[in-house]
Amino acid sequence: MSTDNRKPGLLEGLPPRPAAGIYFDNNATTPVAPEVVQKMVPLLTDHYGNPSSMHSFGARAGDEVAQARQKVAGLLGAALPSEIVFTSGGSESDNLAIVGTLHAYPERRHLVTTEVEHPAVLGLCRELQKRHGFDVTFLKVDGAGRLAPGQVAEALRPDTALVSVMMANNETGVLFDVDTIGRLVRAHGAVFHVDGVQAAGKLPLDLEHAPIDLFSISGHKLHAAKGVGALYVRKGTKLRPLIVGGHQERGRRAGTENVAAIAGMGVACDLAQASREQENVEVRRLRDRLEQGLLAAIPDCQANGDPDFRLPNTSNISFRFIEGEGILLLLDRVGVAASSGSACTSGSLEPSHVLRAMGLPFTLTHGSIRFSLSRYNTQAEVDYVIEVLPRIIERLRVITPFNERRATF
Repeated sequence: MSTDNRKPGLLEGLPPRPAAGIYFDNNATTPVAPEVVQKMVPLLTDHYGNPSSMHSFGARAGDEVAQARQKVAGLLGAALPSEIVFTSGGSESDNLAIVGTLHAYPERRHLVTTEVEHPAVLGLCRELQKRHGFDVTFLKVDGAGRLAPGQVAEALRPDTALVSVMMANNETGVLFDVDTIGRLVRAHGAVFHVDGVQAAGKLPLDLEHAPIDLFSISGHKLHAAKGVGALYVRKGTKLRPLIVGGHQERGRRAGTENVAAIAGMGVACDLAQASREQENVEVRRLRDRLEQGLLAAIPDCQANGDPDFRLPNTSNISFRFIEGEGILLLLDRVGVAASSGSACTSGSLEPSHVLRAMGLPFTLTHGSIRFSLSRYNTQAEVDYVIEVLPRIIERLRVITPFNERRATF
């Protein structure tokens, strides 16, 4: 008879790990579409000219960039392809929009943003405030992650250069009413920048008629490659370049264009445009099935953010009294990739700044998991997570008794 009294492993008895894995972290990055890869490869191997060169190699590259510019403008509903400035990604687009505007209006030293922005905006605004003497108003959100447009109106001042807010939150998927905010900003005479990184490809956009001056997107959030993005700059909007050098991008962003990635991003925009409505129905259905299945099967958990006014692919769920990292580690061991609302840095657990700004207690912020789906996900994958995650949560809670969990948090 065995005398081994060890407890069964945490993963014992769970279904076998899927061979290819399940990827539910599309708000972090998306798989590159096969059509995008097919477009990029010849531009890396055979048609490698500099689009500024005056020979056939350069002309071919220039045509590819021009075609991609039209496709990005089409996805965004821009009036003119020339309003699209290619960048290295969403962070650069955000930085160009904000710093470029402030340099264009040096007499204005005030800007407005929110407490739940992506670090590319929030971190930059804090840096401008701390090291460069700008006055920044950080607007609050409510418990569902919503921003009241009236707060923007109250924050505007004669010296306000810029208002910068996101269209869709990357952690909760909650949408801001950028149309109403934009009208308020335009009436005041300030510049309005929208971080549209999570919205592009998921929501219908009509920037020609929207009260938006600057709009940032990133290729790798919509099934293009990493290292490419764009900034929409409405015709007539004053903007100083961050990168100075050559004449590329009409003088707004120097440096030889990343032709292959730009052309691939154009294809990704076409794909998003063609499939967006169908995706919204199917991806939303899968998201709701996942969220409702987990909430029904797991006690002491809740979905975070406005349940209706949010992206169709995003679900942020908090599991009370458990650290998100523990959940993610076990999910990864059974082949599921998701994201935590907190990050372990230097041994200390720092909860999500978005959930903190929403006023959630530590018991929820520390145990939040973000699931973000794409058109490549399936119902079988959703059902697998509904099967394994309740058992993972149950076993993690067994490890730490309830009274210890209460003391920990």
